[in-house]
Amino acid sequence: MKEHSNKSSAGGLLEKLRRHVRILVDIGRLAGEKADLSRFLDRAVVQIARAVEIHHVKVLQYRPSTSDLLLVAGVGWKEGAVSTATLSTDLRSPPGRAFQTAEPVSISNFDKQEEFVRSDFLKEHGIVSLANVPVLIDGAAWGVLEVDSTTPRDFSEDTTDFLTAAAALIGTVLSNRARQPDEARLIAAAATAQKREILLREMQHRVKNNFQLVLSSISIQKRRHPQPEVHRALDHVASRINAISLAHDQLAPQQEGQTVKLSNYIRALCSAIRQQVEEVNVDVECDELEMGIDRALPVGLILNEIAMNSIKHAFGPEGGNIKVTLAGGIGFGEARLTVSDNGRGIRNPNERGSGLKLIASLARQIGGSIDQKSDKGTTVMLTFPLMT
Repeated sequence: MKEHSNKSSAGGLLEKLRRHVRILVDIGRLAGEKADLSRFLDRAVVQIARAVEIHHVKVLQYRPSTSDLLLVAGVGWKEGAVSTATLSTDLRSPPGRAFQTAEPVSISNFDKQEEFVRSDFLKEHGIVSLANVPVLIDGAAWGVLEVDSTTPRDFSEDTTDFLTAAAALIGTVLSNRARQPDEARLIAAAATAQKREILLREMQHRVKNNFQLVLSSISIQKRRHPQPEVHRALDHVASRINAISLAHDQLAPQQEGQTVKLSNYIRALCSAIRQQVEEVNVDVECDELEMGIDRALPVGLILNEIAMNSIKHAFGPEGGNIKVTLAGGIGFGEARLTVSDNGRGIRNPNERGSGLKLIASLARQIGGSIDQKSDKGTTVMLTFPLMT
């Protein structure tokens, strides 16, 4: 009887693998057609749902301007979700973890784990189990492919392997479409400009790969060291790395060098900060400013330190609000970043704290100054020369 059971199990596994192979071939055929990208993705998610025998599948694309993952194709979701629903890139978000570390994430039951947070979008659809893999282009994460279940499910290694192969096919299509020359652009673009853009894209891919490796290492260390204080320290480091990664996402080629749309960078960073805590709202107002990346990075890191300090110390369980303002035209060619919270205020500031030392050091790097006042809430202002 046992031998018969083993044969049945082996037969079922073999049939599943054959189904996976057949459907990968079908997706490969779709990739070879000249249909537009959205149609290819729409058809691919249907095939993936067939292969995994699941009702909910989605492809998420990372948006640098808002630091989130947009649902660009899917099956099984409520009407209107595609092209509007977004998920967090935070490391406690399953797709966010897959995107940031370029590693698969699998959860058999949300209720039996504490490492990840289930988003309102997943709750709304009754999702309790999922598996996802990053979609890579030239080794850098473009987005995430995810399958979701409304019942607890242990996703096998075979399923993860299939999803990885399907994501690789999607990545190949994305890469090929990105490289297809646009006639108007070819006419308008000079050869030197094309070379600069190619070099910039190559650099951004390599930098993104490095960030993924570092964040993956942090994720591994968190699993090895479950102590809360270790997790807090590693999360703080990860937030700083994410601030640097977001700056590179905003890079744009210029004749003089590499510049960042500082306003877009600030908005993306605030979006990433907002995703980390449900009880704290972050409002942003930005003048449209640009800076070289070597000067924009310290501004972003200072914002990250101030905001994370407010999140950790300014609010109680009820949460609160953080207001971020970026204004140009201050003084003689200066700009000002203002971060205010409506928290409890600072009673005994620790001027020797590592966070304050880092903020002061970063401000000096760009010739800026820091002013802080605390009464009903805390306001920190960074005034700095606006040079590209």
